[in-house]
Amino acid sequence: MTLRIHNTLTRQKEAFVPLQPGKVSLYVCGVTVYDFCHVGHARVYVVFDVVQRTLKKLGYDVTYVRNFTDVDDKIIGRANKNGESCDQLTERTIAAFYKDMDALDIERPQVEPRVTGHMPEIIALVQQIIERGHAYEVPGEFGGNDVYFDVVSFPAYGVLSGRSQDDNQDGASERVSHDTRKRSQADFALWKSAKPGEPSWESPWGQGRPGWHIECSAMSCKHLGASFDIHGGGKDLVFPHHENEIAQSKAANGQDFARYWMHNGFVTVDSEKMSKSLGNFFTIRDVLARYHPQVLRYYLLTAHYIAPLNFSDKSLDDANRRVLYMYEKLAAADELLARTQVAAGPELPVVQKARAELLEALTDDFNTPKALASLSEPLQVLSQALEKPKDQANQKTVAQVRAFFGEAAALLGLFQHDAAATAAEIIEMAKTLRFPAGSEALASVERLIEERNAARANKDFAQADVLRKQLLDLGVEVGDTRQGTVWRPNLGQGDSAV
Repeated sequence: MTLRIHNTLTRQKEAFVPLQPGKVSLYVCGVTVYDFCHVGHARVYVVFDVVQRTLKKLGYDVTYVRNFTDVDDKIIGRANKNGESCDQLTERTIAAFYKDMDALDIERPQVEPRVTGHMPEIIALVQQIIERGHAYEVPGEFGGNDVYFDVVSFPAYGVLSGRSQDDNQDGASERVSHDTRKRSQADFALWKSAKPGEPSWESPWGQGRPGWHIECSAMSCKHLGASFDIHGGGKDLVFPHHENEIAQSKAANGQDFARYWMHNGFVTVDSEKMSKSLGNFFTIRDVLARYHPQVLRYYLLTAHYIAPLNFSDKSLDDANRRVLYMYEKLAAADELLARTQVAAGPELPVVQKARAELLEALTDDFNTPKALASLSEPLQVLSQALEKPKDQANQKTVAQVRAFFGEAAALLGLFQHDAAATAAEIIEMAKTLRFPAGSEALASVERLIEERNAARANKDFAQADVLRKQLLDLGVEVGDTRQGTVWRPNLGQGDSAV
């Protein structure tokens, strides 16, 4: 099955052909570790988690590299503000990053380099660029020299973003800063001389530290080679970060850099990009305090990665309802199969069709909305089969559809957990969200349930029905079991929307 990828570099969808048959080299820009990650970060890493899962499913040997930027102006500023060292801040933030990624079932890359562990490679790359006539030195503010990339010396600059050299003149963009020491205002720092109190490293230009862009060129080159297959990241990185990576990498060694470029769209809030600079961001842990990680992951896959994704409570509530419905059906299937011996048989056409649709969607530029849609028909068939669980034909249907969801789990990172336990967790989180402990709302629910139990005990079923209706009006469903009355928030119907 041919994989097709929308290549930002060529602005079209192309058949994927790796540099080495059977192997894929993938580099994705990681986080600057000074604060908690927000939902925009979650989208990037969920997207590329599905990318690497799909590549592995297609039989490729994948080397996935995702870096940590652990020295940066923001890190230095935050550490100084906190009264701690940069190392203390970055170690704590990296631990928090892993906690968020693990919660979202994001598989870890094979290589996770840090900038501070690659200073020799960065310095060597800067020297190579200078020697090839594409960079120059200027005196630093506090001694030593700064090194800038000479954009005019590289005519292909703008190939990724489509920007012309005229766009890079002083004042043409907020991304182009004014500095009288630079030959052109589009020139960018490869090496920055040290300021007092900052972490720094010895170099041919004196004590200093790398500019932002050079780090990814050095780390990708070390771990994947001068040329590799796929480079990914958020849309905001196209310019200047990825544009600068291309320029400095090709200027250093004369080889093509990444062959396929993938950029996911923004997570937006009221049509504006979610970002820390705009102050309209929600951290992953903020969202996971209200919604199950599987719900957030599902929501992030409901739009094609290239498209923007609007963040709202309604969208998350919709995802919550759908994911709960699916997990409850899978839990019912697991319960049936745990007590039933099901004979093997020919694979159902509905399963064959769904598998083909799932793979077709993911190999067509990782189209996760279509991949999720491929689950709809088998889920409906499963639901119908569960209505008559003693029927042997239905039991075979349940077994085959459940096995298919296991295949989908490996590709989408969904439905990998114990289904009954996950459903219970989603319900409990919905309870806490709608009826917080100690709230009047919770007290009202508990009072009505007690009154209903008393009515049932007195065989006053008419009054019990009245109280059930009052609970429904509050958004609460009740059920009567051998262990007593159980209740849950009414999350709406999820069977028609997957």
